[in-house]
Amino acid sequence: MKVVALGEKAFVTGFVLSGVSGEYVSTSEEALKSVQTLLKDSEVGLIMISSEIARPIRDDLTQIRSKRPIPLIYEVPGPGSKQEKVEYRDMLRSILGV
Repeated sequence: MKVVALGEKAFVTGFVLSGVSGEYVSTSEEALKSVQTLLKDSEVGLIMISSEIARPIRDDLTQIRSKRPIPLIYEVPGPGSKQEKVEYRDMLRSILGV
């Protein structure tokens, strides 16, 4: 299974240097298009997306997560960003429709 990082250049470069595939995106809309393209690749098992890029499309990502368990879409804080508390219980409730 492949791991892919999505985000701005500084975010993706760190992952690429460690051997992870990466795609540079500068807007949330570009990231959503990339995620939709990556969903078609059966080799992709994990998509790590910069939390700054993911924030505006979080509802879209949650909807994708509710329909497809693989690839796992995981939000990761970018370099120099403030750590954001993510309520995974609320996200899970949303995904399960509870």
